[in-house]
Amino acid sequence: MTAGVDLGVPATQAIRSDEDVVRVRQLVRTTAVAVRLSLVDQTKLVTAASELARNTLIYGGGGTAEVTTVDDGRRRGVRVVFADDGPGIPDLDLAFTDGYTTGSGLGLGLSGARRLVDDFDIRTAAGEGTRITVTKWSR
Repeated sequence: MTAGVDLGVPATQAIRSDEDVVRVRQLVRTTAVAVRLSLVDQTKLVTAASELARNTLIYGGGGTAEVTTVDDGRRRGVRVVFADDGPGIPDLDLAFTDGYTTGSGLGLGLSGARRLVDDFDIRTAAGEGTRITVTKWSR
């Protein structure tokens, strides 16, 4: 097993190219399988991760995805932290508007990615980059 899959040790993937976005998807899928998320939940998490990784690349100028397993005492899950040092998101309300897009992502946007996961946290400010943490829990 790879780090980040077995003992909650994070596995970090740089996001600097389209190939890295694919690597993030693969790492998230492998980790989701390891914690026994259902196929539906695996698909939701991988879809959200793909959108967020692409946003990290396109709008943040690249960054990282840190994937780890989590356990809250009742259930296990997968947490992914996307971080970049890009320009940040100047208007979060607008960015979370359904259907809002500034480019060529999957079309989910932040609001769609948020709906696909159980926990979603975003920290951003204009000129200070963006850090998004998502978690999907087993059912």
